[in-house]
Amino acid sequence: MIGFVATLAAGYVLGTKAGRDRYEQIVNTYKAVSGHPATKSMIDAGRRKIADRVSPDPKFVQLNEVQIDAGTTVIEPDRNPQ
Repeated sequence: MIGFVATLAAGYVLGTKAGRDRYEQIVNTYKAVSGHPATKSMIDAGRRKIADRVSPDPKFVQLNEVQIDAGTTVIEPDRNPQ
């Protein structure tokens, strides 16, 4: 979000100093770069990584039933999650 605001501010300042044509060129370049699929995938990957680090939700644990004998079954966490 900070990068987005900084880019807009830089585009505005450069655009006002260089004139309307240069401003339009900067805006169009920004739109082309930010709309590119590679850029979107990098942004999404970064957001997912940040969300995984700051997520307050614990990771789900897969449980398995292990039968010890005819009358006893124990539930334990999966040791080989996929």
